[in-house]
Amino acid sequence: MPPPLPLLQGTLDLLVLRALAAGPMHGYGIALLVHGRTDGHLAIEDAALYQALHRLDRRGLVEAEWRPSENNRRARYYSLTPDGRRRLREETANWRRYARAVEAVLQGS
Repeated sequence: MPPPLPLLQGTLDLLVLRALAAGPMHGYGIALLVHGRTDGHLAIEDAALYQALHRLDRRGLVEAEWRPSENNRRARYYSLTPDGRRRLREETANWRRYARAVEAVLQGS
């Protein structure tokens, strides 16, 4: 299998918000979800993931709380706020519009 693709600038926040739409999750769970849903084509580096989570928290798009993880360790769980859900809808629409535009160029005439 080829190495994971690099994340395009600006996509990490969208991926994190989408992962959290399923419910509260800790950072490692988010990374696993993205890796699994992309069949390993996208991998998120820990540092970048936690920077994104802190950035989203500062912006009020996610909120966090400490609680026990599946293996009974203390973990910080993140969940979407109402503003985060709204941003997810907006960014998803923007991303899909962008992807359609790029695909139109790649297809040619």
